Amino acid sequence: METQKLQYATLIYILAILGLPLCCCAGLGILPAAIAFFIARSELKKYAQNPDAYDNQDSIYTGKIIALVVLIINVLYLSYTIYQIYNIGWDVLMEHSRELMENQ
Repeated sequence: METQKLQYATLIYILAILGLPLCCCAGLGILPAAIAFFIARSELKKYAQNPDAYDNQDSIYTGKIIALVVLIINVLYLSYTIYQIYNIGWDVLMEHSRELMENQ
């Protein structure tokens, strides 16, 4: 029986890695990382139903781990940003940002 490759390995990698630099934008990397994680989960379910038919499950596992790590980083950064806004206040953060821009 001829084996085939699981479809979305490259897409999972691209979305997971794209989520890492987007974490600096107030945690917006949650979106691509979560999409990559759920695609990887669905591909691994497909592999679990018929393991003899597919041969690149290792790349899907790796993509899922990368997506999970990036997702955790984004959640932590987003919660840190929300914590700062709650405790310090939006106006103080914007004033501090303006001062930093003027000093450069």
